[in-house]
Amino acid sequence: MSNNMAILIAISIYLLGFILIIVTIYLMEKNNKKKLESELTRLETLKNLIISSGILTEMEKVKALINSETLENMYKKWEKRYNTIEKEDIPRLTDSLLTCEELIENKKYKEAGYELAKTEIDIYYVKTDMELLLEDVKEVTLSEERNRNAVTKLKSIYREVVNKYTSNINDYKGMETRIDLQFENINKLLSAFEIVMEQNNYEEVGKIVHALDDLIKNIKIVIDETPTVILLGKMVIPKKINDIKATANKMKKDGYNIEYINLDYNIEESEKKINDIFDRLKMLNLSDSIFELKTILDYFESLFGDFDKERHAKKEYEEYMNSIQNKLNRLSSVIKNIYEEVSVLKETYALTNEELNTLDVISKEITSEKDSFKQINDRTLTKTIPYSRLSNDCELISVRIAKTEDKLESTIKSLGSLKEDEYRAREQLTEIRTILKDAKAKIKSYKIPVLPKNYFVELSEAKEGINEIITELDKKPIVISDLNTRVDTGRDLVLKLYTLSSELTKTAGLAEMAIVYANRYRSSYKEMDMTLEKSEKEFLNGDYKKSLEMTLNALNRIEPGIHKKLISAFES
Repeated sequence: MSNNMAILIAISIYLLGFILIIVTIYLMEKNNKKKLESELTRLETLKNLIISSGILTEMEKVKALINSETLENMYKKWEKRYNTIEKEDIPRLTDSLLTCEELIENKKYKEAGYELAKTEIDIYYVKTDMELLLEDVKEVTLSEERNRNAVTKLKSIYREVVNKYTSNINDYKGMETRIDLQFENINKLLSAFEIVMEQNNYEEVGKIVHALDDLIKNIKIVIDETPTVILLGKMVIPKKINDIKATANKMKKDGYNIEYINLDYNIEESEKKINDIFDRLKMLNLSDSIFELKTILDYFESLFGDFDKERHAKKEYEEYMNSIQNKLNRLSSVIKNIYEEVSVLKETYALTNEELNTLDVISKEITSEKDSFKQINDRTLTKTIPYSRLSNDCELISVRIAKTEDKLESTIKSLGSLKEDEYRAREQLTEIRTILKDAKAKIKSYKIPVLPKNYFVELSEAKEGINEIITELDKKPIVISDLNTRVDTGRDLVLKLYTLSSELTKTAGLAEMAIVYANRYRSSYKEMDMTLEKSEKEFLNGDYKKSLEMTLNALNRIEPGIHKKLISAFES
């Protein structure tokens, strides 16, 4: 019974699984079919939109406008393109969509998906072709509106131009005939525009609109800019030229050289340019005229700045000349005194070739700058050089003199330091002797039983170092560089001896204190007794450091940290 029940359960599970698979497959197919049907509907809508694009309405408009062979030929081409789309492309797309529908109904979903994708591409190409055709047709149907709007705007501008001209006619004296002729030409083109528009001759309309645009723009420039051109060319610039001439003449009388400006030539060229502009004005050609006139005006305005620069340059030049003269006089006096001092210094100190050569170089530089200064002064008297240039030349001299002053100051310091170095060396000699004396006294005061050999070597070197300093100081002339070297060496040797003396006395004192302290453990510790015998022997032989180390090592084993207490007690 239990076996039968198990079999029934297994069969039930199997059947349930099978049913679930069937249901799943059914639902998937249903979903695929729904997606494909939705895509089919979308493509049918796109196809229908191609037909309802409004192309027929626009073509009917063109057909009504045909009045030339050109337009007729264009219409025929468009009609042929439309018929191809309507009678060949659209039916082909319809057949493709029907095929897709049949494939879906027959559950051939894969083939249906492929066919739909292919049909969508075909619809895109046909739709694009129809859109391009519509654009071509609208170029004609919309041209009337565009041209009407363009001419309306041009008429508005033209009315403003005419009103401005008639209201200010006195500003255009001598130009009336040419301006009226331009107005007449514009009126003729406006009349011609209406005629060709009635004839639907859109090719000719475009030419007329373009010509109107050029004529009205040009006459607007003429009417707008002529008053400004006349104001600048007849009044403003001539007055500015007169002011410039008056200022230039006064400056020449005051001794300024301004020939480099080429004033007469530039005035002549400017007047030629102004005459050329007015000749063009008579022909109603004002291209760049205002720009050119403003450039001329800016140039003459800038000349006042140039004149101011020359006035300022004169003041700078005069200040430079006084300053340079004073500096050259001072430098000459200083260098003369230094040469006199050097002859005295040579007897006491050995001067280097570099120091002597530097003095000669400085002397030559001073002479050279005196010559340059004289040349500038001579050119000033001729009044042939602008002050701006003279000021620049003076500035260059001033810069060079400043460098010479720096060299001279450095040389003076170098020479002055000779005596200072000698004095400092004698002071340091006294200090070194005192340190040596203190080092010897330190050794003597501690009554060290035995001095190590290196002490006597360093003592001898220290004394020799002092003797060499004395020898250098006794020389005539003194070589300062050698003297400074001897002082440095002597100081180092004596300080080394002093350090050694301090270390010896400290070490010997500590070693002696340690031995005395360790004696309390001598009877109790045999090892300590043996160590102290060796330590005392090293002490008497002069090896205080070894003696100290032996005693402290033995003490630390008995009394850890005792070395710190001994050092503290010794130093106190």
